[in-house]
Order: sequence, then C-alpha cells, then structure tokens
Amino acid sequence: MDLNEDEKKKKKKKEKEKVWNFCNMPFWQSNSTGSSLSSSPSSNRAYRQSQVVGPITTNVGSYSNKISSMVMSLLPARRRLCLDPPNKLYFPYERGKQVKSAISIKNTSKSCVAFKFQTNAPKSCYMCPPGGIIAPGESLIATVFKFVEQPENNEKQIGQRSGVKFKLMSLKVKGDMNYIPELFDEQRDQVAVEKILRVVFLDPKHPCPALHKLNQQLAEAEAAIEARKKPPEHEGPPIAGEGLVIDEWKKRRERYLAQKQVKRVDSA
Repeated sequence: MDLNEDEKKKKKKKEKEKVWNFCNMPFWQSNSTGSSLSSSPSSNRAYRQSQVVGPITTNVGSYSNKISSMVMSLLPARRRLCLDPPNKLYFPYERGKQVKSAISIKNTSKSCVAFKFQTNAPKSCYMCPPGGIIAPGESLIATVFKFVEQPENNEKQIGQRSGVKFKLMSLKVKGDMNYIPELFDEQRDQVAVEKILRVVFLDPKHPCPALHKLNQQLAEAEAAIEARKKPPEHEGPPIAGEGLVIDEWKKRRERYLAQKQVKRVDSA
C-alpha cells in the first residue's frame, strides 16, 4: 500500500511539472514582441502585409505617375496662337527678286503671349516684326521677306515646297513688360513651339485663292505700318486760353515795329 501511494504522488508531481512547463512556453508570454506575434496567425499575417503593402503602394503610385506623364506627352499641346494660313507661307515666285509673304497671328489665350520667329535660312529671309507681345484676343499681321534665288537647270518651283522653314514659338508673359528676345532663353522650359511653317511658291501670273488672300494680308500689313507712323491725334476739347499768349506776343511785336518805323520817318 505504501508503494502505491508513493507512485501516485510521483505521478501527480510529474503532471504538475508538465503543466507548469507548458505555461512557461514562449507563446504564452506577452512581454516580448516575437512571442506575441507568434501567438496568433492573424497578427502574423497583418505584420507580413504591413511589411509588403508599403513598397507596393509606392510602386503603384510611381507607376501611375509615369503613365500620366506618358499620356500628357502624347496629347497635343494647347496652342496659344491661331495662325492664318495655319501651316504654310505663300510667296509669289519671282526669280532673283525679294518677295513678301504675310501671316495673321491671333492670341487665343487668356494671358499676354510673346511670339518669336526662327528660320533655317537667316541669310535670305527675315521677319517683320521678328517677335513681340500680343494681348488676349488681339491679332497682328507679320510680314516675311525672302530672296528668291535662281534655280539650277531652270527647274520650276511653283507650287512646290521649299526647304526653307520657319518656326513660330510662344511664351506666356505678363502684360506690363516689354518684349526682348532673351525672354525665350531665360524661360526656355515654358516655351512652346506653335507651328513649323513651310514655304510654298505661287505663280503671280495665275490668280488663285491663296494669292488673292496673300495680297489682302499684305495690304492690311502695310496699312497698319502707315497707321503707326502717323502722329497721334489730339484728343479732347481744346484748352481754354491756348494760343492767346502767342497772339498777344504777335500783336505787341507788330505795334513795336510800327512805332519804330514812325520814329525813322520823323527823324528823316
């Protein structure tokens, strides 16, 4: 009987030790971060997601920014100026002479716009004006001069495109500033290329709609130049007393000369 009781006591003692060791296992301890994470599968999944989601979201954001920038580059640039004719410069074909073309430039934006011409043939071409600032809704007609060289082998160039090109650039500016060509160098990132204009020659002996329109634009450009040359007319009512000082001075001068003449006669 004593042996059986001793064995029972030993068994109870071993069971208590097992239970105590089980309670001391790491996943029952809450004081360490690693043991608390290993205690629940859901917390482990949340931890793994927090480690992965951050880089994924940043990669997605950068990827979307790349796509938006690519889409913006593919879209056509918004034009600030409206040109007439829109793509070409027409010149009357006269060999060995300087000929003229014209193009209408209108500001269709809501701010003042500076424009500037460039050409790949600066020795034989020049623009008047070569640049300037146009207010919103306003327009002007620019005149382009070109020297027509003698073609080789008497080739006909009427109706054909020339290798000469003109580039029209635009820049958004403030309304209270003066135009200087250096604006396009100082703000190069904001300069937009409006159009690349090609030269097309027309036969002056054969009328056509393009030639008729060119002559009209040239006449308007010359009229605008003559209007700028005229002195500004006096505006408003005349000022009271204006001219009275000069008239009084003339009267006094006449009286003085008359009295002097009388004295000479008397002395004689």
